[in-house]
Amino acid sequence: MTAADLVQSIRSALRDEADPELAPAQQAYMKSALPFLGVRVPRVRAVTRGLAREVTAAAVLCGTALVLWREAAYREERYAASALMALRPVRARLDMLDVHEEMIRTGAWWDHVDEVSHRLAETLDAHPAEMAPLLRAWSRDDDFWVRRASIISQLGRKDATDRELLTAVIEPNLADAEFFVRKAIGWALRELGKTDPAWVRAFVESHELSPLSRREALKLL
Repeated sequence: MTAADLVQSIRSALRDEADPELAPAQQAYMKSALPFLGVRVPRVRAVTRGLAREVTAAAVLCGTALVLWREAAYREERYAASALMALRPVRARLDMLDVHEEMIRTGAWWDHVDEVSHRLAETLDAHPAEMAPLLRAWSRDDDFWVRRASIISQLGRKDATDRELLTAVIEPNLADAEFFVRKAIGWALRELGKTDPAWVRAFVESHELSPLSRREALKLL
C-alpha cells in the first residue's frame, strides 16, 4: 500500500464514521479553526490502526501522517496522523523527531501537543543520551507549546523518570505566566508524585511555583 492509498482509505473511513450532530460541539470545545467530522478520538485511532495494520514501511506511515496533517480539512485527520505516528514502525525513532516537532509547532493546542508528548517519552526511553539535551533546549524555546512538550515529556515513566532532566526543563519556566506552561509543570510533578511523593514535596518546597503549578503538583499528596 502506498501513502496515497492509505491517505485515501483513512479519509474515506473517517467520513463514513462522521456524526454531524456531534461535530459542532467538538469544534466549540476545542476552539478549533478546523471543522470536525464528529468522530470521537478513540474511534479515529481504532479506524486508523485498522487500516494501517499491514503497513510496516516507516516511510509510508510517516508520509501518510504528514499528508493528513498538512492537508487536513477536518481535525480528525490530524488525530489520525498522530495515531499513525504511534505505530511500532515509526515509534521511538530519532529520525521522526522532525515530524513530532512540526506537529507541536503547527498543532499549537493542547490536544495535539499532549499526544505528541507521549511519542517524546517513548523516544526518551529508547535514546536518553540524544533526547535529554534536546528536551533541555526545547524547555527554553520561544514557542511555549514546545516548552510544554518538554515539561510533560516524561509523563507515565514513573520510577524511570529522570529527576535531573525534569528539574532542568521546569526551572526555566517557573516564572512563565502562560496557563498551559504552569499547568504542565503541575501535571508533570503530580504524576511523579504518584511514585515518588517525597521528591515532589521537596521540589515544591525548594522552588517558587505559581499557585496553579503548586496546587496541581500537590493535588494527590
